[in-house]
Amino acid sequence: MASDMIFTSESVTPGHPDKLCDQISDAAIDAFLRQDAGAHAVVECAVATGVVFLAARFSADATVDLPSLARKVIADAGYLEGRFDARNCSILTSLVELPATMRELPPGELDEAWIESRVAQDQANVFGYACKETTELMPLPISLAHRLARALDEARAADAWLLPDGKTQVSVEYRDDRPARIHSISLNAAVAIGAPSAEVEERLRMLAVDAFRGDEPRPDEKTAFHINAGGPYETGGPARHAGLTGRKNGIDTYGEIARQSGAALSGKDPSRIDRIGAYAARHAAKNVIAAGLAERCEVHLAYAIGKARPLSLSVQTFGTGRLEDAAIAGRIAAILDFRPAAIERRFALRTRPASADERGFYRPLAVYGHFGRADLDLPWEATDVADALGDRGCAPDL
Repeated sequence: MASDMIFTSESVTPGHPDKLCDQISDAAIDAFLRQDAGAHAVVECAVATGVVFLAARFSADATVDLPSLARKVIADAGYLEGRFDARNCSILTSLVELPATMRELPPGELDEAWIESRVAQDQANVFGYACKETTELMPLPISLAHRLARALDEARAADAWLLPDGKTQVSVEYRDDRPARIHSISLNAAVAIGAPSAEVEERLRMLAVDAFRGDEPRPDEKTAFHINAGGPYETGGPARHAGLTGRKNGIDTYGEIARQSGAALSGKDPSRIDRIGAYAARHAAKNVIAAGLAERCEVHLAYAIGKARPLSLSVQTFGTGRLEDAAIAGRIAAILDFRPAAIERRFALRTRPASADERGFYRPLAVYGHFGRADLDLPWEATDVADALGDRGCAPDL
């Protein structure tokens, strides 16, 4: 990342077709784990005009009505009428029930042998990132893009012509490696056919301004606004463009300012290292920043099929570290266990859906990102090992 640059990140509303699929997939994971903490499941979804396709492979002591669950998610997103709606869309399923022996059996004792026996079931490169640009230690462009997407979705309650599908984009100007100003804001929102274009543009522009009121940096007199710049964005949703689980990795992670795995996060139970490894890497990176060891930090973990321990653990602090990157990696490795069973246990990833509210634990992650979520109590966002990382001789203040 150059010290002087403009960087752009995007977000989308819950009604975007790709995010509909992510929400359906994660709602299914919640449903399986709520009934059976030992469930294994992978659920993928695709949507198009009038059609939802669900593919699930699972082993669970549970009964989950996946079509009904999908219709609820679609209705919650706002699709209650029109060319794609929750009641009338066709739902096709491909369901494969795996042998009960594939369930995650509860350990008699959480001993070393048991943890070592729970190996990675897939190969993966996973990345975690944190920086000091925001209070949640996330990059500013993606944080602002998510905020604007939330505001856009909430506005539907007051503006009947505003439909569920929307996209936001925020470009931040960096000077000397730090956010200096908001360069431009792009907002594309689906609107009802016949909605007055002048009124729509003014309302959406004011929405964008209000979403950043009171914060620094905020739009200034030079900030460019691009409101439905491609022309009238009528209808939107699956009636306009298809959707697929796992197609918005940049939105789910760090807005593409940092590296990310090519694998989807949503639709996978906690046995999948490409999901939970990303959570563990974020936890490590965030604690490095909270410990005062760096201003920016990326943690990389690599896994091989059939092995419990990661093949490698590396750290990059992009020249901002108080110690050598290898020394920080050594501290992380000494404190945190990155084997799959250890990550599951540390974050209680199998039992959280049973104690979550009706939204579930995993489904809320499917919109507005899996990281930096101040609105959710996420275990990988805790800075609970910052003291242990910082107490080994590094000055705590930057």
